[in-house]
Amino acid sequence: MNSSNLRVLFGCLQDKPKVNQAQPSCRLSPFVKKTGALAIVGFLTLGCANTPPRNIDNICDIFYEKSDWFDSAIDMSEKWGVPVHVPMAMMYQESSFKAKARPGKKYVFFGLVPWGRLSSAYGYSQAKTPTWDDYKRETKQSWVSRTDFDDAIDFMGWFITKTNKINGVSKWDAELQYLNYHEGWTGYRRGSYHKKPWLKVVAKKVKTRSLRFAKQYKTCEEDLNSKGFWGLFG
Repeated sequence: MNSSNLRVLFGCLQDKPKVNQAQPSCRLSPFVKKTGALAIVGFLTLGCANTPPRNIDNICDIFYEKSDWFDSAIDMSEKWGVPVHVPMAMMYQESSFKAKARPGKKYVFFGLVPWGRLSSAYGYSQAKTPTWDDYKRETKQSWVSRTDFDDAIDFMGWFITKTNKINGVSKWDAELQYLNYHEGWTGYRRGSYHKKPWLKVVAKKVKTRSLRFAKQYKTCEEDLNSKGFWGLFG
């Protein structure tokens, strides 16, 4: 819906016309008015859609604030058989739920001149470009975006499932799943993480957060499922 159509719709939805203001043709059905109003709300809130949740430390607060994220997480879980709390804990670590997160910059000439990024990781999932391209090809989804939460969490479900098949790591094991996510499947098999004590510490933090998210999720899962989309407006 473009801005011109929105102006017309706003005029039709007004209770009282303004004095000396030409009014648009307003022969709209109740259904069109209702859906139009929802479109306006969506248009006005679009700029806030990619902002991180206010409280990223509680998975219930995240899903209550962003009901579309909950729907995406459930779709991912049903599609890939991956528990919701595992990729959410991994995403917390990777991007803090920031849509356009990027790694730091590389510097050359004695650290004085910026020269590109440390890696091609980008978006909510911090997926690297080659792996993201593999995901697009294998799932036949050429339109997906790393800055879209729905696509990002589906990617993580795909990756976690591949890790389970390739390296035999449980989809519920956030610690070992994260090591695969960071080092890649080959790197994990070679034990590259053994040379990175700091990474082992981070992986354990991801596990701890995953367990905390799982515990929190048990307290609100039923309520979130019962609300559905329209229930959030009740």
